[in-house]
Amino acid sequence: MGAHSRLELTRTFIALEMNDTLQRHLTGVIRQVALALPGIRWVDPSSIHLTLAFLGGLIDEQVAEAIQATEMVAQQALPFSYRLSHLGAFGSPRYPRVIWMGVEEPSGSLVSIHRMLNQQLLRHGFEVDTRPFSPHLTLARLKSSLSSQEQQQLQSLLAGKPHSLAPADSYTAHHLDVMKSERLRTGARYSCLRSCPIGDN
Repeated sequence: MGAHSRLELTRTFIALEMNDTLQRHLTGVIRQVALALPGIRWVDPSSIHLTLAFLGGLIDEQVAEAIQATEMVAQQALPFSYRLSHLGAFGSPRYPRVIWMGVEEPSGSLVSIHRMLNQQLLRHGFEVDTRPFSPHLTLARLKSSLSSQEQQQLQSLLAGKPHSLAPADSYTAHHLDVMKSERLRTGARYSCLRSCPIGDN
């Protein structure tokens, strides 16, 4: 038996590719918001992803099936463009759990890809999240409550004009990525297991 008796599990998720321009813009957004909320620990912009499905720890055969499902959906989809929309938060004003940037994709292609991906994953025996899909990019995860001053600052940011923090640029999505997540002492490290071209472009 020995070391081979324990299966190695790969923490796997499926995400929209993030390009360098978008990550630079998110860096700028985080810098602006961090000026108002300096006590919050922000996510490293290079690790931000628009997650379409989180699958948890998988054995190699399951990873292969997840890649197969993602490739099939990517081939059926058409490339699309999206833009950043507005700042938001999950949780109560005093205890927000997550601060996020919304994603706007008017054609409905992103929602359609998410629905097709869930259908394919279910066929392959995976569990999927049945909650309504709300595309967003996580900027911060909060571990403790905010002070009254921080609450006011956050509410002021959330009440601002929808596009005041979001650049006007749009980004074209070319790939769906099957990602591996590793937990390290320094934080999470992500690597791409398979990049699946959308529409076989």
